[in-house]
Amino acid sequence: MLAGVSVTWYTWLEQGRPINASVDVLEALARALRLDDAERRHLLTLADRQGTVHEPPIEDAPDALVRLITAMEPSPAYVLGPWFDFLAWNRSESLLYPMIERLQPPERNLLWVVFAEASARSLIADWDDQARRLLAEFRALTVSLRDEPAVVSLVERLHEASPTFAGWWGEQDVAGFQTRLRRYHHPNAGELVFEYQQLTPSEWPGLRVAVQLPVPGDDSAQRLAAWRNIA
Repeated sequence: MLAGVSVTWYTWLEQGRPINASVDVLEALARALRLDDAERRHLLTLADRQGTVHEPPIEDAPDALVRLITAMEPSPAYVLGPWFDFLAWNRSESLLYPMIERLQPPERNLLWVVFAEASARSLIADWDDQARRLLAEFRALTVSLRDEPAVVSLVERLHEASPTFAGWWGEQDVAGFQTRLRRYHHPNAGELVFEYQQLTPSEWPGLRVAVQLPVPGDDSAQRLAAWRNIA
């Protein structure tokens, strides 16, 4: 009633029938369901039956972005591809999580690391919260890529590798990125905390630059850098 549609029409929508729902009706439905911005965009993308033409994926980080994350030292930083593959990372990131340099594609992927690598689970202090948030962001950001072979393969392999992923994936949660604190139990540098930020380069909108900034009054970045000097 709030959206101005019949029960029958809404049932057909949920069943995926070709009813050609207009954007105005979908917007009304989003308001009635009190969807947030990420959930609203997700709904509109799922309803787009015209499809989206995708550019060929970028397999290597552009030199400009590599220089950018290098300049961010001593803050850990990395470049992510469209389906969260690690394309580049700086020295601080490799010290925060050394496994990143040993992983090979297709396992060199942020989602794979968080859900399938035991070392990441022990490293990330609030693993449950961070992993749930990451999964919701991944679903929201890759909804238009959901039929890409690389995305399908990643999801299938994670279902086999992680029962937790398999259970949470079925919950269909989506979320937009939000700046937040990330805490780590680092085996060499001790307890670390950073402010997690993401940037989208205008020249390469399919990529994301993630950086973990020092928190005012905290010496995590300095301790990680000091361990680098000793290592």
